[in-house]
Amino acid sequence: MKRAAVLIWGVSLLLARLIGLVRERALGVTLGAGPEADVYQAAFRVPDLINYLVAGGALSIVFIPLFTAHLERKDPDRAWRAFSVIANFLVLLLGALTVAGEIWMPVLVGWLAPGFTAGQLEQLCHLSRIVLPAQMFHLIGGLLGAALLAQEKHAAPALAPLLYTVPVIAGGLLSGSAEGFAWGTLVGAILGPFGIPLWAALRSGLRWTPVLDLQDSDFRTYLVRSLPIMLGWSIVGMDESVTTWFASALGDGQVALLGYARSLMRVPMSVFGVALGMASYPALSRLCADGKRREAWALLTGATRQALLLAFGAQVVLSVAGPDLAALVYSARKISPERIEELGVALLLFSLALSGWTVQTLLSRGFYAQGKTWLPTWLGFGVLILALPLYALGSARLGAAGLALASSTGIMVYTLLLAVILGRGLGVDGPAAGYGAFFARLLPATAVSIAGGLWARALWHHGADGALSYAFPDALLRAAVIGGAGGAVFAGLCWISGVQELREIADKVRRRLRRSATRA
Repeated sequence: MKRAAVLIWGVSLLLARLIGLVRERALGVTLGAGPEADVYQAAFRVPDLINYLVAGGALSIVFIPLFTAHLERKDPDRAWRAFSVIANFLVLLLGALTVAGEIWMPVLVGWLAPGFTAGQLEQLCHLSRIVLPAQMFHLIGGLLGAALLAQEKHAAPALAPLLYTVPVIAGGLLSGSAEGFAWGTLVGAILGPFGIPLWAALRSGLRWTPVLDLQDSDFRTYLVRSLPIMLGWSIVGMDESVTTWFASALGDGQVALLGYARSLMRVPMSVFGVALGMASYPALSRLCADGKRREAWALLTGATRQALLLAFGAQVVLSVAGPDLAALVYSARKISPERIEELGVALLLFSLALSGWTVQTLLSRGFYAQGKTWLPTWLGFGVLILALPLYALGSARLGAAGLALASSTGIMVYTLLLAVILGRGLGVDGPAAGYGAFFARLLPATAVSIAGGLWARALWHHGADGALSYAFPDALLRAAVIGGAGGAVFAGLCWISGVQELREIADKVRRRLRRSATRA
């Protein structure tokens, strides 16, 4: 795995998430946590469903090994023919699904948000119709990005999310409405996820020809590997839709509250898990293609342990400073203190599975690099079916908090099963090989840091009414002090207990600082 690739993806995803926080701030200031915010959050469920039906989330993962194999054989013409056949098929399929979705949208939104009022469903139908065509540009842009990644060209695919978010923010703030955010989403998809990879691919020799051969061997391989993802309703892809379905009946603001909490949780998840996964996947595919299973497991293990260390550290900060971070991002002026507290609880519960969300993106790539797409997908489907009673029970007993807890439970079970099966498949003695001592140090450090942070939060000075103030200066001070202290305690405990990955990260930082000082 090239360090430059990790750096590109890490910096890009960090910037994308920072810009994403600006977008979330714009959402909070403009829509708050009321009925219109619920509708906007739910407007992405039908487009997400279309994405899932064409295996859009795994598009690059399935395509990269096919494209890479031809490049390894010094046959770029065959590689670009495979691209053309698959791209043309997707354009036709997505065009048909988009038209069908636009026509049947009133029925679809009624299924996906049954608890909404008639007025909300009407607005939801309108916004979903605006957002739906964006999937065409996301998916074709994803295929272009996959071709670039297969050539070890990471810059354009990594930069695409940055441009995507800017029109969303502009559209929402200029219009002051959910519809403005929706139009910004469509424009952003055209400019960012599609426009930047297309520009880069044209510069690197894109050969997109109007060929559609359904008997092509690469197309058939792509279809076989994608089919289980299309047919298997995995918990990874369906968790948010299931959560929305239950939350729509919980009252105004609950869909938005869960969406906001999930967005905050995704910031570290994307920076750690997705960055390491995107950067390591081309190398992982080559190792598996060469039959080097032990080396592939070693590569995955190194990336996974680094991601876990960072994810648990982020979990500490999100858990102890969640309400304050929510107030800073979404504006306490638009959202009541009671809702801010609810959002913080949901964030804490979602963060219980931050390590699972982060690591499953890496582990799934271990299967896809071997051309195995059936097993992780059907495993995810099985976990989803078993978790449905948890969603129902959590919603009935604990409301939004119960849904967040059910979500985290399902994802953690799925991730653990993935690790066990992948380890055995690559010829090692399950995930416990080298992980027992790692978790024996990491988990107590996480628990102690979170408990200490929550205790400190309980001791913080409350106002005359017995409530904490979420005004900007108060929330910022509390987040800095309690969140910072929690993160420092976690790092200190990991250092004292001998977590090797933390020492390796510290050594890398010192070496870079020395090089910078020498150059200066």
